[in-house]
Amino acid sequence: MKVKDRRIEAIKMLISSKELCCQEEVMDELVKEGFKLTQATLSRDLKQLKVAKASSMNGKYVYVLPNETMYKRVTKTQTISQMLQAPGFVSINFSQNIGVIKTRPGYASAIAYNIDNSNIPDILGTIAGDDTIITVLREGARHDEVTESLAAIIPNLK
Repeated sequence: MKVKDRRIEAIKMLISSKELCCQEEVMDELVKEGFKLTQATLSRDLKQLKVAKASSMNGKYVYVLPNETMYKRVTKTQTISQMLQAPGFVSINFSQNIGVIKTRPGYASAIAYNIDNSNIPDILGTIAGDDTIITVLREGARHDEVTESLAAIIPNLK
């Protein structure tokens, strides 16, 4: 991944996980994560991401991402490096011939793509949102066998 792409992802995660009020705070957080950039570069990145300011619950104005970015504010604090290394998979549950896979925000589409292209006989297809995948299972498919097949595609499934 190119430096700019990693930096953009880091900015998204920072804005999603912390209440940052100014570019200086964003810059400080990026420096803590090992990124070296100028204020002008940060300003261009924020413009590219269409970052805006909105009032937070405590009345401060903080940076927010546009709705189409689909990053959700998280409360569990992690460093950006930890977040970038964490797998996208969160959980899987079944209800008869439907499987529901929860992912980190933004990962569902890529994981669903991998499932659809893996030709697992017991999975007829998927529908992906931002952080949820619905899988339609073949009639009579065993959940444990489907989970076993998915474990070959999805890291940390088991």
